[in-house]
Amino acid sequence: MSPLLCEMGNVEAQGYSYPRSDVPSAAPLPQHLRRCELPDIPTVCELEVVRHFTSLAQDTYSIDRGIYPLGSCTMKYNPKIHDEIASDSMFTSIHPLQPLSTVQGSLEILHSLLTELCSLVGMDWGTLQSAGGAQGEYIGLHIIKSYHRKRGESKRNTVLIPSNAHGTNPASAAFCSMDVIEIPVNEKGLIDTAALASLLNENIAAVMLTNPNTVGSFETEMSKIADMVHSCGALLYYDGANLNAIMEMIRPGEMGFDVMHVNVHKTFSTPHGGGGPGAGPVLVKAFLRGFLPVPDIIKGEDGYSLSYDLKDSIGKTLGFWGNFPVLLRAYAYILTLGRKGLQYSSQIAVLNANYLRARLSEAVGLGFATESLHEVVLSFRDLKEKTGVTALDVAKALISRGFHPPTVYFPLIVAEAMMIEPTETEPLGSLDAFADALLSIISQAEKDPDSIKNVLTKVDEVTAARRPVLTWKDSVLN
Repeated sequence: MSPLLCEMGNVEAQGYSYPRSDVPSAAPLPQHLRRCELPDIPTVCELEVVRHFTSLAQDTYSIDRGIYPLGSCTMKYNPKIHDEIASDSMFTSIHPLQPLSTVQGSLEILHSLLTELCSLVGMDWGTLQSAGGAQGEYIGLHIIKSYHRKRGESKRNTVLIPSNAHGTNPASAAFCSMDVIEIPVNEKGLIDTAALASLLNENIAAVMLTNPNTVGSFETEMSKIADMVHSCGALLYYDGANLNAIMEMIRPGEMGFDVMHVNVHKTFSTPHGGGGPGAGPVLVKAFLRGFLPVPDIIKGEDGYSLSYDLKDSIGKTLGFWGNFPVLLRAYAYILTLGRKGLQYSSQIAVLNANYLRARLSEAVGLGFATESLHEVVLSFRDLKEKTGVTALDVAKALISRGFHPPTVYFPLIVAEAMMIEPTETEPLGSLDAFADALLSIISQAEKDPDSIKNVLTKVDEVTAARRPVLTWKDSVLN
């Protein structure tokens, strides 16, 4: 492991000479406010700094280095021209408290993005006041709660969520102080409509799901499900995590959904590894528009303005527009590809996933036999029973071969799961290289299991969480 900059320093090295202070001298600070010791600033030369951070960059995996098949996360390539646009000083120098008359161009971009998104997904209007998908769920569920309360149905406080859902769905519902009931899935990995019917009653506020679902399959009875949910007075919430599979082929609004969020950092391409940045615009049908967060972006005769005139609004949910560069990249991505280009992207994403499915399914089992869309879920259950090699062992072996591993052990309903989403941006050679590596690992596991199980030592995540090393001093002491 490379030493930290603070561990590398020596008193003779100096990479930068600070200019003489031009701040006028003032009365001496009180003794208790004065520094008694010099700060721990690394004393290293410029070359050492450059080599240190270059080394760290080379050790960090990213989509720019290779395929990033992280299932459900849609880690696609991010065109550099969009980064360049988002980095333009015309946007980066904007202050959140500037007069609206001086940021009309930026407001036009935000308004146009909302318009494009609504058209793309079949909704009527929405809000950009969400910093990510999970917050989008939180906002959407609050809108649903407010809608039911205004109708005098505050008893509607239960959310139905399928067992193959994303983990943020039940977490967001619980965070909104709503009760969660699980909907079982059938042998195809699709919602069991008979079980759903038995759960629907006057206490149900919403049903949350995504389509295609988390096992990568399309809910073929979506129209029936929507009718069932609406017949009992509940609303239908769409988790937009898998929107990349259906752009310009079918719209969630046409499937019967009332509220949804869009992970624009995933579907419309922003680097979001490591927990950020993100944006999760929430889009609704017209009858819910009055419940949206404020401010609303209004286009008038005199230009664009921010309106707080929504009497049923759930309030303000995001300070200023800190995720503006993410939204800007998304808008640039949509304009670059156009509607036909977005449709083609989804088609290639589905093709790439099914190509990997065809190459891998004979060597390892499928989570479900149902047709795959943008991602394929494998099950290493049989390999584990025969050899003791687990999905985690296979994932670690992929790391040793220079590949970022796919998502493992999710969805939870698939034993020894590995979820692969190659996205549309991977060329054929990249897919073949990944498939060859995975097939090689499986073959080696069947011949010499120990050589796979002992590839890498698993990180002690429990200790890392309970006793985190947060400063360079802690790392030295440990």
